[in-house]
Amino acid sequence: MDATVKPRQHRRGTFEYVAWVVCVLVALGVTYTLVTNENYEWDVVFQYFTAPTVLAGVRLTIVLTIVTMFFGCVLGMVVAVMRASTIMPVRILASAYITFFRGTPVLVQLFIWYSIPSVLQSISLGIPFGPSWLITDDPKTLITQFVAVCLGLGLNEAAYMAEIARAGILSVGEGQVEAASALGMTRLQSMRRIVLPQAMRVIVPPTGNETISMLKTTSLAFAVGFKELFGQSQIISGRNFQIIALLIVASIWYLFMTTVLTIGQYYVERRFARGALRQLPPTPFQKLRARFRGAPA
Repeated sequence: MDATVKPRQHRRGTFEYVAWVVCVLVALGVTYTLVTNENYEWDVVFQYFTAPTVLAGVRLTIVLTIVTMFFGCVLGMVVAVMRASTIMPVRILASAYITFFRGTPVLVQLFIWYSIPSVLQSISLGIPFGPSWLITDDPKTLITQFVAVCLGLGLNEAAYMAEIARAGILSVGEGQVEAASALGMTRLQSMRRIVLPQAMRVIVPPTGNETISMLKTTSLAFAVGFKELFGQSQIISGRNFQIIALLIVASIWYLFMTTVLTIGQYYVERRFARGALRQLPPTPFQKLRARFRGAPA
């Protein structure tokens, strides 16, 4: 009896062929509608797709996504550690932060931060009822339009990242923390050297999803007058009244950027999975090459 086990070959059934036919017909129907319908105004789409104002909006969208996600990830990690603290006031403060920023809409938070300069006469940072380290008579010089958008999106994102980081921290066994404590490590050292490196395998996938979501959420900044990609497309469409064409331009750019982020997320997750899997799953290119060669993926 042969001890070797042959890999199971994939057999294409009738349902798979029917599914392929349906997918091809749907794709052809959608393509035919997009190409033959003159109301989509593809000439206008091609005209403004690489317009300088649209490209400037794309750059602002990318910068805003990077800044807000970096701010949200750092603050979210701090809040997650605070919530896992043994000090009750620290836990209460972290829980109150998460409850507030998850319980109010991000659009409302954007308007709140954008309206602060019209509410406060001055902003001071320092010891209450004591000397201040920073004083400004005009809050508009401190909370600009860009800062207001970053605060609104970043603080809201930090609340979600705190829960994601907390889930990653809880995924690490308590025995490892006890072993680190037995070796003489403080709780902060064990968190930094033992818990967080292992928790990253759980934290990375939802963080990638949050990054993709944040890229699209930046379009809300148009409500406070920030001219990112969606804002630039709306300004242009307000001048030439080509609303559908400019919406298609913005949608194609958003789809392109999210696709790039999705590919990057796949390879980052694959890298962090090296310590958990004996053999990494094949990449899409490896699957495609194996299919053409007739070997199982």
